[in-house]
Amino acid sequence: MSLKLKFCANLSFMFQETNTLLERYMVAKEVGFKAVECAFPYDFSADAVKTAKETAGVEQILINVFVGDVRKKELGFAAIPGQEEKFKDSLHMAIKYAKALNCRRVHVMAGYVPEVSEEHNKVYEKNIRYAAAQFEATNIIGLIEPINSYSVPNYFLNSYDRGVEVVKKINSPNLKLMLDLFHLQFMKGNLTNNIRDLLPIVGHIQAAQVPNRNEPDTSGEIDYRYVFSLLEELGYDGWIGLEYKPLTTTKEGLKWINNFGISL
Repeated sequence: MSLKLKFCANLSFMFQETNTLLERYMVAKEVGFKAVECAFPYDFSADAVKTAKETAGVEQILINVFVGDVRKKELGFAAIPGQEEKFKDSLHMAIKYAKALNCRRVHVMAGYVPEVSEEHNKVYEKNIRYAAAQFEATNIIGLIEPINSYSVPNYFLNSYDRGVEVVKKINSPNLKLMLDLFHLQFMKGNLTNNIRDLLPIVGHIQAAQVPNRNEPDTSGEIDYRYVFSLLEELGYDGWIGLEYKPLTTTKEGLKWINNFGISL
């Protein structure tokens, strides 16, 4: 099997053998990646991250919005009533970094909500509608990602049906669904039909094995040789982010790339 799909390294999960995010840009380049993504670059200035990216000569595919203080159980503000200004500040910070990095995809995180009320739903839709308008003005694709409740309990957007509903209701060319196959398997299974159905509104894909979130070729529930072939058959031409936890070292785990016939 020879695949023509495009894969980018997730620097928030991979290459943890290094000391900082900034170092990972060059390490990713050295093992052959042409592009990367990362969740939270905000421990460093936008200029510092831009310099690391440009020195390595890689493309930045995706960043997440600033999510607040994870030690205080913050994971974004989009669905949190009373936090509208924090949401806007986090969004504009992400857009600033995205512009500096020439990055065209931003994942908007919803936040922890132990008990969802109609007010949470209303605030979320209002905030995502605001975000979509900002993305349209800056030529960025905004992404919302359903996240499974086993990995992240009490995350607001824990349903693909709800995610699809929001994307279709807001109906912006700059708002898409993030399809993380790790979460999709946990939440819905039936990958063949769900991928086919969801792909028209997908703006980015991520991959990791289930249940342990390791490399695609490790033991688990997903046959990634089949899934990647399906994506190619369906004409997916976007990037696939490797948001997995290496089973041993990152470089040792990358043998799956050659075994799958992938050319980075």
